[in-house]
Amino acid sequence: MSERIDAHHHLWHYRRDDYPWIRDDMEVLARDFLETELEQEASGCRIDGTVAVQARQSVDETLWLLKTAETSRLIRGVVGWAPIASPEFPKQLSDLQMNPKLKGLRHLIQDEPDDEFILRPDFNRGIAELQPSGLVYDILIFERHLPAAISFVDRHPNQMFVLDHIGKPRIAQHQLEPWRANVRELARRQNVYCKLSGLVTEADWIKWQPADLRPYVQVVLDAFGPSRILAGSDWPVCLLAAGYDRWFFTLGQFLASLSAAEQGLIYGEVAASVYQLPAATPTSGAQGRR
Repeated sequence: MSERIDAHHHLWHYRRDDYPWIRDDMEVLARDFLETELEQEASGCRIDGTVAVQARQSVDETLWLLKTAETSRLIRGVVGWAPIASPEFPKQLSDLQMNPKLKGLRHLIQDEPDDEFILRPDFNRGIAELQPSGLVYDILIFERHLPAAISFVDRHPNQMFVLDHIGKPRIAQHQLEPWRANVRELARRQNVYCKLSGLVTEADWIKWQPADLRPYVQVVLDAFGPSRILAGSDWPVCLLAAGYDRWFFTLGQFLASLSAAEQGLIYGEVAASVYQLPAATPTSGAQGRR
């Protein structure tokens, strides 16, 4: 049986100044979320390994995640942050690459005031520097950024990309277009993969039902196919709208009609391949603890 990989979660020591995106209506997130709690959540959903993803634009956070991953029984890889648009990026990339747990990088494009930040020359020079490293670039955007993201991906045909949170469609407004058309267009690029994660927080946090999410999941399944889809929890951010277990139970409902082989791809095999994750050892991963 394939290992189950949570391809997207976060960890943090909370300080208000470090996480300005955690607003007053997100008080459930305003505390520490550390590996011990993650392990408890993951074990209940039969998760064997995870990918920890940056939550603030700080090399210090990336180094902390890498240090945590080095001794973790669960975390197989890290998608960190580095100043991709900076002239210092090549040197910092070289230093970070010395840790084999680094599997990719991400920038909070969604928080940039310039909706076309992803097309800036300095940022694209950095992505060109990233490509020979073999590291993945995770694309974090809102649905309005998808046209620019398509142009961005076309500039880097040999770079591996993962679209986080299916491009954050307007689920709370039950709005499929233009997200659907743009995601289908982006999916035509075979170097782009997509994470089934973050849907519940784009829906109505209190009132969402699986039926609200299903049309968006189906678009992704049809556009990317199981061989280019990864499953992630987006924990603890998901707690704004759903617990770790509720999200994976809901996802299981959506994927129930797929074959066992197709489910195996989404639940872990694609993540293991895209991020080049190591296999579990007898003392690591949820399987080793059961």
